Amino acid sequence: MSKVVIYSSDWCPFCVRAKQLLASKNVTFEEIRVDGQPELRAQMAQKAGRTSVPQIWIGELHVGGCDDLFALERAGKLDTLLQA
Repeated sequence: MSKVVIYSSDWCPFCVRAKQLLASKNVTFEEIRVDGQPELRAQMAQKAGRTSVPQIWIGELHVGGCDDLFALERAGKLDTLLQA
């Protein structure tokens, strides 16, 4: 199973939705909370090219945010990425 990393914020409803989708698939993920952590948020922004949360990686692939994760699910591609 691919390693999943999600940069998130406690107060972000999109982060909650993304984590719920992953949890529904029994995916263990590493969560990096950026609340009050400007250096972590800057690290995320440099890696992702985006400043919004969540930012999600499956293995080395930057998936994007919550909408991107759900788009992969709707397209039937998420499970394949997670199993890689």
